Amino acid sequence: MASSFGAAQVLVASNRGPVSYEVREDGSLHAKRGGGGLVSGLSAIGPDAGALWVCSALGDGDREAVRRGVGEDGVRMLDVPADVHADAYNGIANSVLWFVHHMLYQTPLEPVFDAEFRRQWASYEAYNRAFAEALAEEAAEGAVAIVQDYHLTLVPGMLRELRPDLRIGHFSHTPWAPVDYFRLLPDDIAEQVLRGMLGADRLGFLTRRWADAFTACCDAVVGGLGGTEIGVHGLGADGDFLRKRSHEADVEERMAELRAEIGEGRRTIVRVDRTELSKNIVRGLLAYRELLAGRPEWRERVVHVAFAYPSRQDLAVYREYTAEVERVANAVNEEFGTPGWTPVVLNLKDDFARSLAAYRLADVALVNPVRDGMNLVAKEVPVVSDQGCALVLSREAGAYEELGADAVVVNPYDVVGTADALHAALGLPAGERAERSERLAAAGTALPPARWFLEQLDALRG
Repeated sequence: MASSFGAAQVLVASNRGPVSYEVREDGSLHAKRGGGGLVSGLSAIGPDAGALWVCSALGDGDREAVRRGVGEDGVRMLDVPADVHADAYNGIANSVLWFVHHMLYQTPLEPVFDAEFRRQWASYEAYNRAFAEALAEEAAEGAVAIVQDYHLTLVPGMLRELRPDLRIGHFSHTPWAPVDYFRLLPDDIAEQVLRGMLGADRLGFLTRRWADAFTACCDAVVGGLGGTEIGVHGLGADGDFLRKRSHEADVEERMAELRAEIGEGRRTIVRVDRTELSKNIVRGLLAYRELLAGRPEWRERVVHVAFAYPSRQDLAVYREYTAEVERVANAVNEEFGTPGWTPVVLNLKDDFARSLAAYRLADVALVNPVRDGMNLVAKEVPVVSDQGCALVLSREAGAYEELGADAVVVNPYDVVGTADALHAALGLPAGERAERSERLAAAGTALPPARWFLEQLDALRG
């Protein structure tokens, strides 16, 4: 008798997939392929492994591709209704779960879990159910499914009910909130999230700290982990790719442009972030201002090259934050700038080649998030920096667990302390800076994306 199951042996589920589509003026569809750890991880298992990526249609082009039956081999894109996706993605995932895990609420005023929240939560449930049903339909008997991130916390439990034969994993790319903060969520929602994740055979986290926080939440809310295993997999930078890509012609061109903007003989403090609330860009700029105010010897001798790429601009709080980043950068330039020196070179347009050029020129990398699951920039800059760079690193970044010993570590809320750290980093002797940078690069590339994915896959297969 033929099996009623699908053919996929290895399945990945994530909100964003490896390809996106746009409709061109002539009505044709143009596919744009993405990169990242999952892409290289799936490619590492080979074309004959029966792998399938289940993702959501994110825009009109994606939805049109689904309607036309256009697609990539190995990808199933779900046409979740746009309003349901908006509620689940912006309303719950990015405005509630992200805020909880990054501890971003201004608690005198927020959160407010009202009837509108409950309506959006129903969309989050429907969105997760669509993924669970698609995975159940596509998976071969005994297949392995690895679900990604806070967008899909309910999928493991839903999938377990539909397909108890599967080996199910879930990986969290964010921090995990400590118990008291996690319990800001309504009691039934907190329990639903945890039980949803505990439907997995194995849960992966970026650091032991986040894994322990999850375990503590389970102990407090649902009485423990049950039979679910916990694993830690510290995603690293793809050193081979970065070294090759950072020496291509477009990067060389942008290095020449940046050198002209910085000026001859000046030191560089580089940061590269999305304008995400947790990245702490404003306090980083204020710390740089404090450096210039308190240590005038650095005036005209250093430039802060800050990349702040717009993120989630459909949410008002993110638009306001981006505007504040721009306002503070302009204020620093107005206060300290001279005809021949612009203290802050702010980049708001996404340009990967220009980011790599800045990596290569960096004397100091500033990575000061208030909270971050990992932060790959902290791992990437030392790999690419031509002369070796010093790393000023927040103790609240997941990367601190692996890189803290060779970084200049800061409390991300302490602007004076961060200014002192920038001064110390700028003053490191060239030899020590190069040695630290070499050790940072080695630690930061210890578990590159393909190996990171295969390690989880092997652990799930047991």
